[in-house]
Amino acid sequence: MGRIKYRDADIDLIARMMRAEAEGEGNQGMLYVGNVIVNRVAADCSDFRDVRTVEDVIYQVQGGNYSFEAVQKGNLFYNPARENERRLAKQVITYWRDHPAKYALWYFNPYAPCPPTWYDQPFTGQFKNHCYYEPAAGTCPSVYV
Repeated sequence: MGRIKYRDADIDLIARMMRAEAEGEGNQGMLYVGNVIVNRVAADCSDFRDVRTVEDVIYQVQGGNYSFEAVQKGNLFYNPARENERRLAKQVITYWRDHPAKYALWYFNPYAPCPPTWYDQPFTGQFKNHCYYEPAAGTCPSVYV
């Protein structure tokens, strides 16, 4: 049993996205990205109210664009998952959570210092190039389960 319901195909999807979004940040950076994906599946609030599966999260469109840039522009995302990323994806699905992405639903690379909020969501921390943000207090209790 994991933090979310999943299929083997979901492990591959998370693994491919983790690699595409954060390969340059090592295993730790990829785990943080995977954590955000799992949190979005678990969250029943905000932009993720109707997103219940890993596939829904990965291919979600917001404002006319994919939520994850790698779906549209990333060559790495379309390569097969490697065993290391599969192992990391399995970790985030089954048990792994850590600060600053422990409860984060958003991250981005600002190519500058991290702003204290992002679309009114509080900054929780930075790892290498990515800034992480979790829901404002009281707005998404499902992500904290």
